[in-house]
Formats: sequence, C-alpha cells, structure tokens
Amino acid sequence: MNNLTQVSSFTLAGYLDVGPLRYLYFLLVLTFYSCVLAANLLLLLLICCHRSLHQPMYIFLCSLCVNEVYGSSSIFPLLLQQLLSELHTVPAPLCFLQIFCLYSYGGVEFCTLTAMSYDRYLAICCPLQYRSRMTGRRMAALTAAAWLYPFAINIFIVCGLTMTLPLCGSVIDKVYCDNFYVVKLACGDTSLNNIFGLTHMFVVIFGLILLILYTYVRILRVCVGGSAQTRQKALSTCTPHLASLANFSFGCFFEIVQSRFNLQHLPNLLRVLLSLYWLTMQPLVNPLLYGLKMTKIRSVYGALLTGRKP
Repeated sequence: MNNLTQVSSFTLAGYLDVGPLRYLYFLLVLTFYSCVLAANLLLLLLICCHRSLHQPMYIFLCSLCVNEVYGSSSIFPLLLQQLLSELHTVPAPLCFLQIFCLYSYGGVEFCTLTAMSYDRYLAICCPLQYRSRMTGRRMAALTAAAWLYPFAINIFIVCGLTMTLPLCGSVIDKVYCDNFYVVKLACGDTSLNNIFGLTHMFVVIFGLILLILYTYVRILRVCVGGSAQTRQKALSTCTPHLASLANFSFGCFFEIVQSRFNLQHLPNLLRVLLSLYWLTMQPLVNPLLYGLKMTKIRSVYGALLTGRKP
C-alpha cells in the first residue's frame, strides 16, 4: 500500500517551545530571509545588466545565485509558518516536495561549484585555449547538467524510493522534512534506500569535492611557477570559490553526521542550528564572498554607488 494512504501529514518535532519569543524568532528569520533574497537578486541583476560580466565565470555565478534563491525559498517560508504554528504538522505531499527541493538544491550547488572550478582551471592553466574550450555551447551544457542531474536523481529518490515505503510513524525529529528521517519511519525493508543513499553521497558529494580539489592542485602548480599577475588573477577569482566550497561542505558534513549518528547528547538548539547551517548560511555567504572578493564585480558595485561608468 502506498504510504500516502497511511500517513497524511508529518509532525516536525525539532521545534522548541519558546512561547511569546516565537514572534521575535519570526522577525529574525524573516529579516535573514529578506537579506538572502536581496543579496542574491542584486548580484543576479548586476551580472545580467552589465555586458562586461557576460562571461562564463559570471554566468556560472548567476546559476549559483538562482540556486541560492531556490534553496532558501524551499526552507524559509515553511520555517516561518511553523514558527507561528503550535502543531508543527506538514501535509505529506508538501513534505516530500520539500525533501525534493532541498536535496536537489544541494546537488545543484555541488555541481555548479564543480563547473566553476573547471572554468577557473581552463582560464588559469590553459589561457590560450580558454576561448576555444569554454565555448558558449559547453558553458550551456555544463549549466544544464548541473541542474538536470540533481533534479533527475532526486525525483528517483523521492518518488521511486521514499514515497513508496510503508510508514509506521509520522514524527520527524527536525525542523524541516528530511529524507533520511522519513526512511527511518518505514516499516519494511529500507536496505535499497540506504545503499543507494550512501552510494550517491560518496559518488556525488565526495567525488565532486575531490574533482574540485584536483583542479585547484593543478591551478596551484601553475601559480607557483607563474608570474605575479597569474597569482593575482588566481587569488582574486579562486579564493571566493574555495571559501564557498569549504562553507557548504562544512554544513553538509554536520548534516550527514547528525543524520547518521546519535547526537542526542547535544543541546536541542545546537542540533537545530547545525541542521540548518547548510541551508541558511550558504545563500547569504555566497553573494558577500563573490561581491567583495571578485575585482570586476566590486568595481561594478562601486560604479553603481558613485554613478560613474565601470
């Protein structure tokens, strides 16, 4: 029997009983969400409106900004609604939709960061061949793959594996719907879910991280033996990318550890913050990193503020 006939809604048990403080938390989260949207949409608008930024590196950055808006909009509206609610229940279809959105957001983030590292590798290690190798068609193909693969794989995970499980419970010990926690509620055999989940995690997450690190080892070798101009170019364009990768990987690491191991000895508030880190900090940190560290974007920002031409 399909689980949707057994469980019509899920209860999110990760919310603290904060009483009247819920309105303060609501305002804080709403302000944070507004800042995330404003920062990413401003950077997106800036890149779209200035022809000098219509280059592969900035187009990939546009894709990253769109993904940040998509990911944050998958968590914040429901989080705001639950902060004002007393029951903390979520209809099952909405819960599965959130799982799909959040997991596809994570996949697109890693895939886009990988495409950006490949672009930097070509620009710094193969500068004479950059234009012939990073063509508009290749850039479009990399961007499409960064979005289509996570969406396809997560449709399979959510619709093909999780939604077909018979469930014996409906309480999720988090503040948002999580695939692993839903699988733990299953009555039947979940070995296929666990095997596929672990395989996907190692192949995609760790595989892509290793691929990114490999490209930066190659970039580092070129910088060590290159000119001061090459080192400056690498520093200005690669530093925000590596910082973004480290920040997102840090958040994902804590999410994986918390999902796979028992961390009940930690304070509930700390567990909530750690589980939200990868979904909330990356969308805010990215536009700040790229806006402050990338010279060309910084100059366009400065031109807008002073009214001069960039």
